[in-house]
Amino acid sequence: MIEIKNVSLRLGDTQILEDVSLTMPKGGVTALVGPNGAGKSSLLSLIARLQPLQSGSISVDGLPVDTTPSRQLARTLAILRQDPAVASRLKVRELVGFGRFPHQRGRIDANDTKLIETALQQFGLMDLADRFLDNLSGGQRQRAMVAMAFCQGTDYMLLDEPLNNLDMLFARQLMRDLRAAADNDKRTVIVVLHDINHAAVYADRIVAMKSGGVVADGSPAEVLQPDMLARVFGYGMDVIDVGGAPLVLHHR
Repeated sequence: MIEIKNVSLRLGDTQILEDVSLTMPKGGVTALVGPNGAGKSSLLSLIARLQPLQSGSISVDGLPVDTTPSRQLARTLAILRQDPAVASRLKVRELVGFGRFPHQRGRIDANDTKLIETALQQFGLMDLADRFLDNLSGGQRQRAMVAMAFCQGTDYMLLDEPLNNLDMLFARQLMRDLRAAADNDKRTVIVVLHDINHAAVYADRIVAMKSGGVVADGSPAEVLQPDMLARVFGYGMDVIDVGGAPLVLHHR
């Protein structure tokens, strides 16, 4: 379980987060949604200790993120940022293998090799495994980055807009893969999404944020209501039921 208590973040003159308290249960898929500047990415960065806490507290399975040793935290959660910087002359298999670093410090053994191959297979990368990253499309590179986070073998995966650069086919497939990681591998997936319909179909829970605070927290059916969507995103949109799941007609 991730517990966030009274967390605020200010950068210069800008208030990014303000008194956020939130509990994210272990297991399943939680989607963070909201407009640009809502604080979603900043919240993930604080959970993963990519930037220091200024106020409040965050713990992951009881481990305070501000004082837990880095290696122990890296064995508990993995994070994929929006724009990760990686060496272009790495091969896909090498990149995915970096996920094992917190466990083996670069000394890959037979078990690590098996886990790397599993990640490549699970995210549809076997045909690309020996290609250099600079020979991949943006979407292919993005899938490789998600596979690296998966290969880290942590209970928690924090993914910041993993659907960037993906076309409709691969965006759907990646969300299916993340759903499978939660259901079959018992991972807890916390994912920032701009496509709220992917959140509607694949998430167990949606946390809607705006202006540095949490506006709504609940199941897709509870959060994706016209009045709530207008409050979060600033304009009205219709919601219909398709196969038991809400579909938001936000393009109209």
